[in-house]
Amino acid sequence: MALQAYSQQPVLSLKEAVRIGLENYPSIKAKANQLNASKSYLNETKTEYLPNLNFSAQQDYGTAISQFGPSYGFNGLSVSSAGPTAAKQNWNAAFGALYLTNVNWDFFAFGRAVEKVKVQRSVVNRDTADYSQEAFQHEVRVAAAYLNLVAAQRLTKVQQDNLTRTMDLRKVVVTRVKNGLNPGVDSSLANAEVSSAIIALTNAQENEQERANDLSRYMGINPQNFVLDSTFVSKIPNNPDPATNLQPDQHPILKYYNSLVNVSDEQARYLKTLAYPTFTLFSVFQGRGSGFKNDLAANPLDYTDSYGTGISPSRYNYLVGVGVTWNFTSLFRIHYQVKSQKYTSLTYRDNYDLVSQQLHDQQVLAETRIANSIKNSQEAPVEIKAATDAFNQKSTLYRNGLANITDFTQALYALYRAETDSYVANNNVWQALLFKAAATGDFRIFINNF
Repeated sequence: MALQAYSQQPVLSLKEAVRIGLENYPSIKAKANQLNASKSYLNETKTEYLPNLNFSAQQDYGTAISQFGPSYGFNGLSVSSAGPTAAKQNWNAAFGALYLTNVNWDFFAFGRAVEKVKVQRSVVNRDTADYSQEAFQHEVRVAAAYLNLVAAQRLTKVQQDNLTRTMDLRKVVVTRVKNGLNPGVDSSLANAEVSSAIIALTNAQENEQERANDLSRYMGINPQNFVLDSTFVSKIPNNPDPATNLQPDQHPILKYYNSLVNVSDEQARYLKTLAYPTFTLFSVFQGRGSGFKNDLAANPLDYTDSYGTGISPSRYNYLVGVGVTWNFTSLFRIHYQVKSQKYTSLTYRDNYDLVSQQLHDQQVLAETRIANSIKNSQEAPVEIKAATDAFNQKSTLYRNGLANITDFTQALYALYRAETDSYVANNNVWQALLFKAAATGDFRIFINNF
């Protein structure tokens, strides 16, 4: 299936990117279809308790001669001819017909039908949780790709600004070298700085394109360039370390793992019912027609080959009864099936505990990351100011012959590093907040924080 095209807006907001990703991403669609399939099967399961009501009609042409002897209708391949025994074979044939209505209802099986419905209802709950956790994880993926692209775009701008400054530096150096104010090696160093800046810019542009492709893929659209919200590099969240109202066991991933346990437990309860007897109510009403007459035994020629006479019912029978079926040895087989299913439930519970512990550890780490990223973002403006002052000073001194090119390039590098640290520091606060949202299962503390 071809990817959907997306008409780029002037600025693609994070919320819009998440919305488009949830609408278009194939794994989300697959989970939704699986959920719909489970709901449809639940409706089918609810109808299984209804009695079987069968209607049958057949019209045949053939002989009715018979003989004494045992017979087994293996795989339903024998002929059920009904007629008198004869001393020798004859080929007298007539039309016959059979019409019947059959009702068969397993009206009591120790709650088997109810348990089967409960199993499928728990499967629907599992697929609902699976859809929710997949949507939640995809929200985090889209947000992370968005933040990475914002950072990549700003780093490209830093590299472009650095290239511009190095080219300006080269112009100054070349002019001073030509005038004999600086040694010729300065121009070589300036050319090296420009080449290095060009390489760094090319690498930054390549990285930006990779991050843009990641975002396009998670949004389910064709690869393209984006204009993104600069908030995520220019400022930090309004509340960098918000509290969540979500209980730990309400995390979408934990709810999914808990649903696996519930399905397995329900399957164990359903399996238990397979060991018990099944009580069945059955009823048959039958009408039969035949071209052979009632004195066929005495007069083998007393039959008619009339189609209308043969298919018209002339005898009727009915039957009503209650039966019980119990495969006693199933007690032993089902015992081990239930035992196996219970171990499966324990496996899911162990996986639940493992994921729960991992998420708890991630929450602790998220708090540390938020605290450290806030400290770094607070130091970034100090670094920017100091580096800018140093660059301006060294630039002025070099232009006036009071500083060498090494001092100037060091100041240039310090300014480049300060700009990079500033953009990355602010973006890292958002990244840390997103990490906390992923760990707590509450995406709202991130998406509603700007």
